Amino acid sequence: MEKTNNLIYGRNSVIEALKSGRNIDKIFLVKGNIHGSAKQIIGLANDKKVLIKYVPRTKIDEMASGNNHQGVVAIVAAHEYSQLSDIFELAEKRKEHPFVVILDEIEDPHNLGAIIRTAECAGAHGVVIAKRRAVGLTEVVSKTSAGAIEHIPIVKATNIVQVLEKLKERGLWIYGADMDGENQFFNQEMKGPVGLVVGSEGKGMGRLVKETCDFIVRIPLKGKVTSLNASVASSILMYEIVRQREING
Repeated sequence: MEKTNNLIYGRNSVIEALKSGRNIDKIFLVKGNIHGSAKQIIGLANDKKVLIKYVPRTKIDEMASGNNHQGVVAIVAAHEYSQLSDIFELAEKRKEHPFVVILDEIEDPHNLGAIIRTAECAGAHGVVIAKRRAVGLTEVVSKTSAGAIEHIPIVKATNIVQVLEKLKERGLWIYGADMDGENQFFNQEMKGPVGLVVGSEGKGMGRLVKETCDFIVRIPLKGKVTSLNASVASSILMYEIVRQREING
């Protein structure tokens, strides 16, 4: 199988990876290259609910670094994804209220890795990431997390709003981070079962995600820059949750 780090390239290699059940985050196909074995790749990917992106050949040339890609490259996850139930099992095992970090379309792998690292250090029981318009568990994410992806459940969700609804059904209060939040984060009680939502680096949370949150909190900004890096904002809010948990036992 043709593989470089977390990339698999070439039609037969990608077909075999799909058939074997490998955890594939995303497949890139050259636009207009929908014939022959490319149709088989599309069919297998659809069956396994793997996202396909159609891109110019130059994009795949760049990804494959000169290797013979035959118009297709797959990104393989650097670690296996977990189920939502795994998060609750971990919380129950620790005899703690569930603490879940939900990320809405985080695209930068360094941000995602840093957030996962902080979540694990802060004692969160799991991280939920979006399937579409977001980075998966790449090698860069793994490296940036400093190994944290090995120690915390990470769930990939097709629909973040549905995940939030499921968490609420399990008794979690959902807090979203947004510059338009009604309360500054240090004035907001965040005790008990908690879900913390952080949006993408540029757009923040999607409208429906924001509307699904129970509370919206903001981090005060005193300088001229109008936003914080997503991983920095996540860290501040996660450790406020830790602080409140420590105070309240």
